[in-house]
Amino acid sequence: MDRNDKNYKRIIIGKRIAKELNDGDFVNLGIGLPTEVANHIPDGVNVVFQSENGILGVGPAPTQGNEDKDLINAGGGFVTELPGCSYFDSALSFAVIRGGHLDMTVLGALQVDQKGNLANWWIPGKLVPGMGGAMDLVSGAKKVVVAMEHCDKHGNSKILKECNLPLTASGKVTLIVTDMAVMSVESDGLHLLEIAETLTIEDVKNATEAELIIKGDIPSFGL
Repeated sequence: MDRNDKNYKRIIIGKRIAKELNDGDFVNLGIGLPTEVANHIPDGVNVVFQSENGILGVGPAPTQGNEDKDLINAGGGFVTELPGCSYFDSALSFAVIRGGHLDMTVLGALQVDQKGNLANWWIPGKLVPGMGGAMDLVSGAKKVVVAMEHCDKHGNSKILKECNLPLTASGKVTLIVTDMAVMSVESDGLHLLEIAETLTIEDVKNATEAELIIKGDIPSFGL
């Protein structure tokens, strides 16, 4: 599969983030790319996925032709339900989020920087429906993972020294997974943990505006 293919990028990111899941975790998946994580849960790991529109116990995406129009996530995408799945209103859903009951949230991003700042809700001058629950999620979850493409459609890095779009949250991101690399945000900066298959460290550095801290051998990840 061509590494520039959108589907390849989606799968490689979702599969790598799924390795961060621990048995018994309660996890929120943001709309779009983050939902791919639910399709790659490791064997022996049981995770409870929450959707902010009021579902606890979300399963993987349904196969084509088996969609239920009454089962959707917060972004309007079709989902399945697992045994024990429950439904509730937005007030209770955000009580779960704001109350610190989520072990992890996975969100998309427009920009992330080396300080763990996140911008994912607005490009000035463009019409947006609203910020959604992202600000609550990154403040309430114990671990914040960003799932995103490394560069924008013009080839510009989205991993920056400092975000220049309006922030969703300051200093909340703990892990960034892109189609090129896995990076952790630490007190001393952004650490390069892994690089995507077929790439070199130089490839990643050239595609990254932020300063990367590189220690020892860097393993690869892929399909």
